[in-house]
Amino acid sequence: MIEASCHCGAVRMEIAAAPEAVTQCGCSICRRLGTLWAYYPPASVRLVPPTGATEIYSWGEKKLEFHRCRICGNATHWAAVDKTVNRMGVNARLMPPEIVKAAQLLEIDGPG
Repeated sequence: MIEASCHCGAVRMEIAAAPEAVTQCGCSICRRLGTLWAYYPPASVRLVPPTGATEIYSWGEKKLEFHRCRICGNATHWAAVDKTVNRMGVNARLMPPEIVKAAQLLEIDGPG
């Protein structure tokens, strides 16, 4: 298990395993957030606290909810609005640096 947390520590995540790869997405939101995404099934990520510590931003077709810490503003994760989607993104920049360095970096161009 690995741990990730926002800058102030109000949002923490316990994650089943280190990512094999992290994705640098070039879409309009990810580029501006400066995130590196590690993808997991939601069941393998435990949010501490489970609710209330993040604010949600969603736009357009509202398929994804981007979460950020209410206190320090760090982008923490995204979750699909459709709960049958078995994938979420965790901001790997909140993980220990050695975990991120060991992962393969994938770069993709996203829309917008």
